[in-house]
Amino acid sequence: MTLEKIQLEHVPSNIHIYATLFRDVSNADFLHSQLLARNPDFEYAFVDASSVISRFHLLSAVYAAVNALVTGTLRTPNVHSEIVVSLNTNNNIADAYRRWGITPGKTKDLIVVKVVVAPEVSSTETTSSPTKDKPTTQEQQQQQQQPEDEQQSIWTHLTTHVKGTPSELSDANLAPLTDWPKVRKYYRLNAVPALAGCKDDEEKRRQEERLAVMGMALKGL
Repeated sequence: MTLEKIQLEHVPSNIHIYATLFRDVSNADFLHSQLLARNPDFEYAFVDASSVISRFHLLSAVYAAVNALVTGTLRTPNVHSEIVVSLNTNNNIADAYRRWGITPGKTKDLIVVKVVVAPEVSSTETTSSPTKDKPTTQEQQQQQQQPEDEQQSIWTHLTTHVKGTPSELSDANLAPLTDWPKVRKYYRLNAVPALAGCKDDEEKRRQEERLAVMGMALKGL
């Protein structure tokens, strides 16, 4: 299983984030149609991997979207569409979908992110009875099994409906997929003098990633 459960700092414990990468996807048209139909079974963030620089770049957008969910400031129908929009440097939602979302006939490599909001356990449930101070063995087993069942259920659904090769969502796997001319155009990096003078390719990539993430963070200011 390449579906990873991702832990982000300052995200409430009842919000579970899962992500994976599919290579050579052959049914982008079908997946896109499910989003347009607002099929609840396909509530995922489908992100075109060619427009993503790195894990950090992607997870910056995921964090921004989850924060909007928690604070009640979503600009789009749900947290998954918010992830796609959070990759943009402006507030043009249609533009973000076109650039970072799944595109029929074009998207080949696909990042999938799933955010699950689990019910919170109230303080009264944990303190009202002495027996609740320490969970029973059965309760501990259920608590351990639930995330595993959740993750397996998501994975089974994805591998059933996404026709592609599952891959680990790593910087090593993302690097060859990035369409740099497109990314530089989207984040207006071609006109940055400091980048033009940078001769070290690795350092240039780091600066481009930093500028892209800064642009995402500053768009709401």
